[in-house]
Amino acid sequence: MTLTQLEIFVAVAQRRGFTLAAAHLKISQSAVSHAIKALELEWGVELLRRHHGQIELTDIGARLLQRVQPMLGLADAIVQDASDARSMKLGTLRIGSFGPTSSQRLLPRILADYRHLYPGIEIHVSEGPDRQVIEWLLDREVDVGFVTLPETQFDTWPLIEDQMVALLPTAHPHAAQQSVTLDDLCVDPFVLTEAGSSELVSRLFAAAKLEPRVRYRTSQLMSTLAAVTRGDGVTIVAESSLPEDRDAPYLVKPLNPPIKRQVGIAVLDRSQTSAATEIFIGLALKLFAQP
Repeated sequence: MTLTQLEIFVAVAQRRGFTLAAAHLKISQSAVSHAIKALELEWGVELLRRHHGQIELTDIGARLLQRVQPMLGLADAIVQDASDARSMKLGTLRIGSFGPTSSQRLLPRILADYRHLYPGIEIHVSEGPDRQVIEWLLDREVDVGFVTLPETQFDTWPLIEDQMVALLPTAHPHAAQQSVTLDDLCVDPFVLTEAGSSELVSRLFAAAKLEPRVRYRTSQLMSTLAAVTRGDGVTIVAESSLPEDRDAPYLVKPLNPPIKRQVGIAVLDRSQTSAATEIFIGLALKLFAQP
């Protein structure tokens, strides 16, 4: 059993195919097949099987995958630490980000300082919905990610707190109200954006035992804002995710009762983080953490 064989096993499992795994690892498909067969012979179990033309993990394969991924994460940390010993002149930092709050308001300031201090560190940023960042962290596809707190399965650090607000068309019947309730937002068609805290919004309605009339599901906040501006529906977003536009073509209303949101950063296991990740955490806390 070698680390290379384990990396191939994880690549095949994640991509559900030998061809895609080979392309990702930039090796031949025969090398991938040979590595999987070698592991199956050594461990004496079947790891993968074909089902309806697709590669699927066996039950034992899925269990062993959960063992292998932390091992590879630790191996990556060892390599990173060796790089760190060379005064942070080389290395890689993978960051998961969601929505405008982290991608536009938090991350740029942190990266500006980071790149100035450590220009040799190669930085990769992946952006997706909040739940996608959670999956990236669990699968060790990113080293650190922005998350909506609390997230007890990770080691986390809070950065900022804002509030959730409702967005209404300018001619909405509740335009004169100082605030709106979740009940108010269940009357009109609802626009659910997948760009940011969609999970939080869904949990808010579920906790209140309410069900919004979801008519639009958007992947970008700008699409959500456009739908509300046209009068197609109402929505809930985080206040810090909104553009700083004093003449916005929609109404922003606080929720009643107020609902706060806390955004922070998370790692899967701080005991296995690299120095490059630790420095990112330190800079984020220095710039944004509340006293």
